[in-house]
Amino acid sequence: MRSIAFSDLLVGVGILLVVEGLLFAALPNWMREAMKSAILTPDNILRVVGIGSAVFGLILIWLIRRP
Repeated sequence: MRSIAFSDLLVGVGILLVVEGLLFAALPNWMREAMKSAILTPDNILRVVGIGSAVFGLILIWLIRRP
């Protein structure tokens, strides 16, 4: 069972890299502006957005994987 979960994790990382790569290839100026915006955003806002994204991701995975 562990190898299935690890392979799912690797697939998820792979999908993330594909999406990120496509965004940089298709919209380089927009991605540059997004990175500049992230640098200027206060740490507490970035933390809240990060935690919210992680919780949303876990809920999404749970909804997809539940029996």
